[in-house]
Amino acid sequence: MELTGLFINGEFVAAEGSATYPSINPADGQPWCDFAAASAKDVDRAVAAAKASFESGVWRNTSAQERAAVLRRAADLFSEYHGQIAMAEIQDSGATLRKANGADLIAANLSFQEYANLIEQTPLEQRAEEFFPIASENIIRREPVGVVAAIVPFNFPLAAASWKVAPALAAGCSLVLKPSPYTPATALWIAKVMKEAGLPDGVLNVITGPGPDIGAHLVEHPDVDKVAFTGSTQVGRIVGASAGRQIKRCMLELGGKSANIILDDADLDVAIPVALFATFFHSGQVCESGTRILVPRSMHDEFVQRLVAEAQRVKLGHPMEMETTMGPLVSAEQLANSKRYVALAIEEGATVACGGAEPEDLKALGGYYFPPTILTGVTNDMRIAQEEVFGPVVVVIPYQDEEDALRIANDSPFGLAAALWTQDEARALNLARRLEAGTVWINDYHMISPKYPFGGFKASGVGRELGLAGLDAYFELKHIHVARTSTLEEKHYLPLTLSDLDL
Repeated sequence: MELTGLFINGEFVAAEGSATYPSINPADGQPWCDFAAASAKDVDRAVAAAKASFESGVWRNTSAQERAAVLRRAADLFSEYHGQIAMAEIQDSGATLRKANGADLIAANLSFQEYANLIEQTPLEQRAEEFFPIASENIIRREPVGVVAAIVPFNFPLAAASWKVAPALAAGCSLVLKPSPYTPATALWIAKVMKEAGLPDGVLNVITGPGPDIGAHLVEHPDVDKVAFTGSTQVGRIVGASAGRQIKRCMLELGGKSANIILDDADLDVAIPVALFATFFHSGQVCESGTRILVPRSMHDEFVQRLVAEAQRVKLGHPMEMETTMGPLVSAEQLANSKRYVALAIEEGATVACGGAEPEDLKALGGYYFPPTILTGVTNDMRIAQEEVFGPVVVVIPYQDEEDALRIANDSPFGLAAALWTQDEARALNLARRLEAGTVWINDYHMISPKYPFGGFKASGVGRELGLAGLDAYFELKHIHVARTSTLEEKHYLPLTLSDLDL
């Protein structure tokens, strides 16, 4: 791959001392490309470039129409470079051909298109006349928040970056984008695309490298005005604490343990295959995966039997094979984590209904493969039901009635998403309004659109991405009061002091 350096001030450059590190292909466990390993000095260079571009006004002072035109050109370029970007995503993250082509590239394209539309539709300045307590004209301005540190995870490197880069640029911000150490490739493709689309130098910068140090340095940098972070709740707490100490704007999109609730009138012919998709899409490495399936106790055994049978149809294999429907985990660490949680669940009393161990027939590939795993005999107080695995592991939990299902669903430190399966829409809407989750799907799953807000309740995050909420996250609101009074007598709030009063 030709794009391997840092991207600073409009140029691909080497890291300090020409330091590099290898990216490992999850399909075979072998290095596939070396990328620049940034130092703290490199982070400082990137932030300085972003700050200089912001202060110059080269991007923030452009019109909404000018910004929209650049974003639309970028969307077109994602389509033009589709094959190359998809290949980079597959080799970097273990995404299947289906996911890279059918989800990742489409998500990037749609995100840039949507924010081009939104910035043209959103008034950057609004005016209103007021007569109380004093005659005035009032101006409300949306102004870009400044320099943004955008930190994105390994599971959806291209899509998650697009969810931050597109709205931040639409708002007029400058950025430093830091991808996961596991998946740096497509962040550099975004840099290439934006430069070709006409984005001024310094407005978007990309730093890559292993370990937590450069991310921490970026978050703590005094010239960063806002942090937009997607990742684990554990790391999110650290990022949020750092931003809080500095009173720095911060958006956190974190983990989940989402409940997928099967009601007693659900169409199981649809609900069961989608329940597997809800959990095993991208090998379960999705923050809002439906990893807790709640099923009526009276239906439990039949449901599990059919779920296991359907799981046998999942094709686990090399991501470059078109028939593969589930590929490897991103790293040896993620593979070990899935194995650890299954062992822990067994210790707590769970039963493995299918999967649960590395497949012997794929060990020769050398990658990080773990099969679709279904656990039964699970109660909601077990760690396997309370903690995020981030792997292809789902638990089936029986419930007594709707109230019990709601209690179990909401009994979680997380609140990112949930789903309901029923043929009674009114019933579903009533329950959806009572679920403590940022997104609730009815008779569907994983349907995320750049038009609508996404984010979580509780420990699943702070703030929202996507939609108008995702654009407003990169604005500061300013109120300008213009007095329409010209004489001292018209200032009704005077006299100011007791000595001025006529007593």
